[in-house]
Amino acid sequence: MDRERAMEELNLRIENQDIILHSLAVEAIMRSLARRFHEDVDLWGITGLVHDIDLERVNWNMNIHGMMGGDILEALDFDRTIAYAVRAHNPANNLARRRKLDKAIYCASPMAKLIAACVEITPDKSIGNIDTEMIMKCYADPNFAIDISRERIASCSELDLSVEDFAELSLKAVRDVL
Repeated sequence: MDRERAMEELNLRIENQDIILHSLAVEAIMRSLARRFHEDVDLWGITGLVHDIDLERVNWNMNIHGMMGGDILEALDFDRTIAYAVRAHNPANNLARRRKLDKAIYCASPMAKLIAACVEITPDKSIGNIDTEMIMKCYADPNFAIDISRERIASCSELDLSVEDFAELSLKAVRDVL
C-alpha cells in the first residue's frame, strides 16, 4: 500500500475537509514517531492518514468507529497491522494496544486535535503562534477543549514519552500541515 493510494481511498470516503486535515496532521505525527523509534515510516504514516476513514460512513457513531474502518482497510488489502491499529485507536472497541503502532495512533489522534484547538484560539489562527508551553497550558486546563481525551494523550507514556516531549515532537511534525 502506498501513500498515494491511501490518500485516494480516504478522499473517496471522507468529504469533510476538517477530517482530511486532521488525518494529515495525525499522519505527520505518526511519521515523526516512527522515525524516533526506528519503525517503518510509511506504515506508520499511512496508519495515521487512514485512521478515521470510516467516520462519515458510521455517521460519527463512536460505538462502531474504527471497527468498520478496519474492515474497509482489510477489504482494500491494506496491511493487517494498519487495520488492527485503526480498530484499536478507538477506546470504545476495547482492543488491546499490542504494538508500538497501536499505542502511537491511540495518543497521536487526540494530540493532533489538541494542537488544532490551540491554533483556533490564536488571534490569526496560525500555528506559528503556538509553542510547546501553550500546548501544555491548554492540556492542563480542564475547561479547554473538554472533548479531547487527556488520558489518551497521556498514554504516550506507554511509548516512554512525557506529554511535554510528545507535544514538542507533534508540534514540529504538524507545522507544515495546520
